Amino acid sequence: MTARTLPAGRPLSRNEALHLLTKADLIKVGKLADAIRRHKHPHGRVTFVVDRNVNYTNVCTTQCRFCAFYRDAGHPDAYVLSYHDILAKVRELVEHGGTQLLMQGGLHPDLKIDWFEDLFHQIRAYFPTVRIHSLSPAEVVHIAKLSNLTMEECLGRLHQAGLQSLPGGGAEILVDEIRREVSPNKIGWQQWAAVMRAAHALNMPTTATMMFGATERAEDIVEHLFRVRELQAETGGFTAFIPWTYQPGNTDLGGETASGVEYLKVLSLARIVLDNIPNIQASWVTQGAMMAQVALFFGANDLGGTMLEENVVAAAGCNFRLSIGEIIELARGAGFTPARRTTTYEILETY
Repeated sequence: MTARTLPAGRPLSRNEALHLLTKADLIKVGKLADAIRRHKHPHGRVTFVVDRNVNYTNVCTTQCRFCAFYRDAGHPDAYVLSYHDILAKVRELVEHGGTQLLMQGGLHPDLKIDWFEDLFHQIRAYFPTVRIHSLSPAEVVHIAKLSNLTMEECLGRLHQAGLQSLPGGGAEILVDEIRREVSPNKIGWQQWAAVMRAAHALNMPTTATMMFGATERAEDIVEHLFRVRELQAETGGFTAFIPWTYQPGNTDLGGETASGVEYLKVLSLARIVLDNIPNIQASWVTQGAMMAQVALFFGANDLGGTMLEENVVAAAGCNFRLSIGEIIELARGAGFTPARRTTTYEILETY
């Protein structure tokens, strides 16, 4: 299948997408994805957001096999950040011109909804310019269960307390057979989707992610993309899609990470399949600066966040860091206009 034989006027089928992933030439698929990117973003901008990832705890009952970050509650390295420490990190974010707080942690057995409500109220009171873009669907479900609430009640209360949007973490592969292999204690794909539906019903935008390169098959990657596309057709609430590669260092699962070619192929396919999601994000956190720059010609139009702090991927031995200036030069060096954005992709400044 080539660009000439792709269906005109209708989305790809699963079989067509699988063919592109497994049989088609990378450069041809990349060119098709790049054409779609240029059509959707004809201005030639590459966007980024100034943010910080605050991991409020590393205690987690889920014990995902691919995660090198979590600790059991009794482990000597286990921690829960105090409100004081979290607010100090948010203050530093504001001092760097940051507008987005990405706060995620483990599924702690003792942190109920009142802990998060009090924290979000304080963040909103002290730092009203910061958008709380935090918690994964798995965290929302866990907090609800601990607090004897329905998921919808829990999400509604968190929203009222100041949670404004949800990142798409914890998606891994949205196929339960694969989820049972890599994260057997985590929510299933339909629960993940249910949280996203509930968030979108509250007019809370979200992102969607995919971690690939662990144990899944090509068919599972395609199924993941189509399940995201179908959910977007239903709700329209996803602002961006972020695929990233499994990092095996220090994990129970072990194995190898996906190659750069595999990353670019999946990224390109995501841009082609997800015709109803406006933005595709390059993952410099897992791929590094040079591969992220190449990704801008394979369908990506966004470089994500500056991430003044990141601990989860770093725990697996992946320690790429980029400053605001480096992200600007990365985009400019590829021939694009760098633009700083909000969480919901409003342009704040071009460079």
